[in-house]
Order: sequence, then structure tokens, then C-alpha cells
Amino acid sequence: MEPDVLGPPYERQTIDLGTDDEGPVVATLVRRRAERPSGRAVLYVHGFVDYFFQTHLADFFAERGWDFYALDLRKYGRSLLPGQTPNFCRDISDYFPELDAAAEIIRSDDGHDTLLAMGHSTGGLIISLWADARRDTGTVDGLVLNSPFFDLNAPWAVRRPLAAAVSRLGRRAPHRILPFGLGTVYGESIHSDHRGEWTYDLAWKPLAGFPVRAGWLNAIRTGQRRLRAGLDIQVPVLLACSTRSFRGTRWHDNATLADAVLDVEHMVRYAPRLGRHVTLARFDGGLHDLTLSGPAVRKKVFDEVGRWAEAFLAAGPTAPADPASTDVESADPVSADAPPSVEASTGTDSTTDEAGLPESRRSTADTAGAAPAGG
Repeated sequence: MEPDVLGPPYERQTIDLGTDDEGPVVATLVRRRAERPSGRAVLYVHGFVDYFFQTHLADFFAERGWDFYALDLRKYGRSLLPGQTPNFCRDISDYFPELDAAAEIIRSDDGHDTLLAMGHSTGGLIISLWADARRDTGTVDGLVLNSPFFDLNAPWAVRRPLAAAVSRLGRRAPHRILPFGLGTVYGESIHSDHRGEWTYDLAWKPLAGFPVRAGWLNAIRTGQRRLRAGLDIQVPVLLACSTRSFRGTRWHDNATLADAVLDVEHMVRYAPRLGRHVTLARFDGGLHDLTLSGPAVRKKVFDEVGRWAEAFLAAGPTAPADPASTDVESADPVSADAPPSVEASTGTDSTTDEAGLPESRRSTADTAGAAPAGG
């Protein structure tokens, strides 16, 4: 491990992944150790046009005894090398080698016996497919999916027949840039230079994103089709998302209270396809990255994640050493309309202030995207 750009207590390790048609390939594993280690670890995977520096998320877990790891995938953030096409892949399985390597480091080298994988947006799609592919290996003990990218946020004609045509193009000309721009609404809603409270490196995470390429979209669509056909993830899954989406391409204040990147109903619809034990939690006022929502909402998100991990991972207490005394709303009973394999809970607007949250540095995740691209 060497010092990370975030400074102490963060450190990082470069994972050598050989070469591809653009030259050397690496991934970067960032680590933040807990002061009271418990044998538990989190592996966080970012979304599209993204990289890790949500330090308040790492603080939340570390204060509860979880060592926190985050993986900058190949050609993202810390792992983006000169001459590479930013954020490009030809198949979702391209990312499995760095996920396998990260899990090996966490379990074998660092000696953790419990591993929770957490993915945001495209990262949620990636770790779902990876967990399914590794379901017989005992690699992970649970998944948390933060607004996962299960379908293209576009009308049916674009999601299906047009996307199929683009997929064929992606196989013939994978680096072809598509005429689908990424909007700036979501970026404006979270960036401190605009209407948000978070800051990040715009070289690694441009406000309007990187160009969307045909090969990448083919990889995403192929992975989404595989997921929608049904996975068999053997470990408990928590899927968390907002209660509403914002579909405008121009700024409106409603973008501060909704998912401005993806259609949350796609996440809800396909949650039962993940596996046998899926918990669904929805949060009023949640942004696309729920952990970057307003203080009251993100506190509720953190409370739910901590409660779920304690209940379903047999992980022991998830409260900090000296937690503030706060009331936590119980999850609602399963909706009569919910599939039997999915437990449902809904977060509601709250007047709770941020006092119960760990001290956070300013940070962020996925950039906004207009259809058909996602986060």
C-alpha cells in the first residue's frame, strides 16, 4: 500500500491487470482501516463517469468497525492511464479480474472473514453479475446496491429496438462515439460549484461526462439482459433507491429530491430477478447516489444499511463506539404487491439533522446522464 490522493488514513494498492489493445491496464484498491477492526470489510464499486472519494461513506463504516475498501475499476479515476479510452469496456466480465483480486487481498492478505460488496449505479450492475458468477465460491457475504443500473433510462423504442441496433454497431465498431450526450442536471445538483454540497476532481469526473461509445453500451445492454433474465445470487441483497425520478434535461429544483439519472421503477421491477433474498428500501428525497442526498435522507440511508447488515450478515453490532441517541424508523411491512422474494421498506422525509452522521469530507459519485446512458 502507498499513500492515496485523499491523504491519511487512506492508502492505495495498484492491481496489475496485464495489457489490452490500448496498452497496460491497472485497477486501484483504496483502503481506510477501522480503529476498532472486527474482521469485517466493505468493498465499494463506483458508477459510470465516477471514482471513489465519498469519504463520509468510508467514515460511516470505519466508525462501526468495518475496514473500508474502494475499487477504481480499470480506465476510471486513479486507474485511468494516458492513451486509454475513459471508462471503456467491451463486456461487464472485463471487470471480474480486478474484483477477484480485490476480494483476494481483502480476505486472504488482510484476513477479513466477512465481506460486504457495495455498488452504485453501473457498479451495482457489475457487482450483481460478479456475485452471481462467483455464487459458489463464498467470495462475498452480502450486497448493497445503491440505485443500480438495471435498464436504460429511455422510452421503450430506444431501450429495445434502437439499443439492439446500437449493440450490433458496438460489436463492429466498439469505439464509435454515439450521439447521446450526458446531461449536467445531476452534476449540478451535487457539485459545490453549482447547487450541491460536494466537490470532486472534474478531470476524472467531468460534469457532462465522457463520450458514450457503442462498445460500452453493448456491454451494458448485454449485462442488463443477463440480469433481467434472472440471476441466482446466494447471499442477501439490499437494493436501495429513491421514490421518484426526475426526467428533465434543464435545471429544476425537483432534481434535488429525486434520481436525475435513472428510472427508479426499473430498479424496483427487476429486484426479484437478483436472487432469493432481496430487501428493497426506497427513500423520499433521495438522489441518484443516495449517500449524497440531503442530510436527513442520507442519515436514513446509513441507518437502513447498518440495520440491514446487522440483521442479515450476522455481523454483530453496527453502531459506532459512542453513537448519538437517535430514533430509527422501522421498515414498513412487505407491500401486498411486492413479490414474495422481496422485502420492502420505504424511507420517508425526515426533519432529523445531520448530527448523527459521521463527520464528512466533501465528496461525490456518479455524474448525470440523459437517456439512454446511465450512471
